[in-house]
This record gives sequence, C-alpha cells and structure tokens, in this order.
Amino acid sequence: MNGRFDWRLLLPLPFLGVAIALIWWRGPDWHSVRGAFTVVTWGWVFAAIALNLLSVVVRSLCWNTTIHQAMPPPHPRFRLVFAAFGVGLFANAVLPGRVGELARVAVLVRRLPGREGIWATLIGSVFAHRVFDLFPAMTLVVWVLFAAKLPSWAFTSFVVVICAGIALFLTAWITARRHTQVEGLGRVRLLLERIRFGLGVMREPAAALTAGAFQFAGWLCQLAAVWAAMRAFHIYLPLAAAGLVLVLMNVATIFPLWPGNVGLVQAAVALPLRAYGVDYARGFAYGIGLQAIEASVGIGIGLIFLAREGFSYAMLKEMPNADAELGQPEEEPRRERSRVPG
Repeated sequence: MNGRFDWRLLLPLPFLGVAIALIWWRGPDWHSVRGAFTVVTWGWVFAAIALNLLSVVVRSLCWNTTIHQAMPPPHPRFRLVFAAFGVGLFANAVLPGRVGELARVAVLVRRLPGREGIWATLIGSVFAHRVFDLFPAMTLVVWVLFAAKLPSWAFTSFVVVICAGIALFLTAWITARRHTQVEGLGRVRLLLERIRFGLGVMREPAAALTAGAFQFAGWLCQLAAVWAAMRAFHIYLPLAAAGLVLVLMNVATIFPLWPGNVGLVQAAVALPLRAYGVDYARGFAYGIGLQAIEASVGIGIGLIFLAREGFSYAMLKEMPNADAELGQPEEEPRRERSRVPG
C-alpha cells in the first residue's frame, strides 16, 4: 500500500446522499416501521438465517466445481474455497461495486503460490460461477411472471434481465468452446486464454450439470429464506410473492451504487408487496429485516475468514486496483499445454 487516499472510494457518496434524501422525503411512516419490528417472530428470523447460510455453502460448492475444471491439480481444498467465498461476500456487503469477486480470487492466489496465470484463470472461474446463476434466475423470473402479482413497472425490467441472461450465457458458452493454442500468444491474448481456462466447466457436461444443480439448490434456499423472513414479519403470502421479492432484490443490487444499495432494496421490496395488500411501512420494515438477515450471514462468515486469511478491511479497499495483477509483465511464456485443462 502506498499510503495515498484513493479518491474513487468517494464516488458512491453523492448517490448515497441522494438516496438518503429521497427515503427521508418520500419514505414510509417511520413510526410504523419501528412498530413492525416490535412484533417480529424471532424463530422465523433464525430459520431465515440458517437457510441463507445453507445457500452460501451450496453456492460455494458450485464455485468449487468450476475451479476444479479450470485448473490442473493440485486443487484448493473446499474449506479454502469456502473461506474465499466468505471473504468475497463480506467485501460485497461493505464496499460498493463488485469488489468481492476480486477479493475471493485474492484469497486463493495467496494460498496457491507459483501457479502461473492463476489470477486470470480464477477470474474466469468466478465468471463461470456467475453464469450458472442465470439458470435458476431465469427459471424464477418466468415462474414469477405467471404466478405472482407483477407490477406493470417491473415487467420491462424482467424482460431485460431475461434477454441479458441469455446473451451472457451464449457469450460464455461460445468462449469456452473455442480451442486456441496458448504457446506463442501475445500478452493480451495469453491473458484472455487463461480467463477462458476458467470457463472449463462449460465444456464438461457432467461438471456443468453438477455446478448448475448446486446453484439451483442455493437459489431454492434463498427463496425459502425470503419466505421465512416474511413469516417473521407476519406477512402471510404465497411462495410466488417471495419469488417476486427475491427477483426484485437481485435486480436492485445488479449495479451496487453504494454498499448494499440500502434504501433502494427496501423500496424494491415494499412497492410490489402493496399489490398484495401489505402496508408500505410494513413492507419497508420487512425489506430492512431481509437485507439485515442476508448481510448478517455474509458479514459474519466474512469476518471469521478475513482474519484467518490474513486480510484487513484496508486491504479490501485496495481490491479495485487488483486488476494490475493481471496486467503485470510475465516471464517469457513457458511451453504450455496445447489442450485446455479440465
């Protein structure tokens, strides 16, 4: 670290200021919001926390599968992959942007010294892991379109999400299927090829099905957690309503303008629930509780493994500069395998 302050960290502040002003001006009745928390059923809260924790475990198994297909043995143990995944959740929860994706790669790189091109390969595995989110996400969106009371303003965003998901999957699949010789490539093309190694799971049907099954299970656990949190706030709605909330929460956090997009998430949860007759203040309180439940799991796991892996909060703030690791000049490339590993 060079001791200089990174002014880019201040970029989210104007967005956060506007969000706070809008919430205070056009927000819910805060007295009713406080009242909603006085009748919370804590048993359901703990059930939602447990389901979120199970979702994290299952989704980290998906990433573990993509890593095994991305690089040759020896592979990192699952407990290390889980630790890296937890650190990434913590970084995404407390910092703007998708810093957590680089943070989890950084944890593994520190434990896998001397592996040439490991940064790019692991970033490719992170991308592949995110691609597997598309299948359960689009399944959920289609189900919600037919089963839930969908606000008219949300329909367009759902269509955009489906189209973007299809385009992203096709890009990943086509990229993974290309077979190019690595030997003798220039630095930029060599970097791209190593990232493509991370997509190796897309070329192995059995591994792809395994990773996809883990990701589906993770989303099902999240759906159950959203429903359980509804019960905690005495919102008794069908499972389709929980699916609608889960979709809109994910849409609201696609572009994290400030940590957690707090306020925006609550509005995205409360507004559609009004179609079900849920008071806006209760829906807003539920949104606060739901995000707190998810954050408690990510932050809790992250704090445990942050210290264990030798990271600090200050180091996480430097993660936006970690892409320099990918562009550093490398030694004259040694003779690589002509066949993609996996």
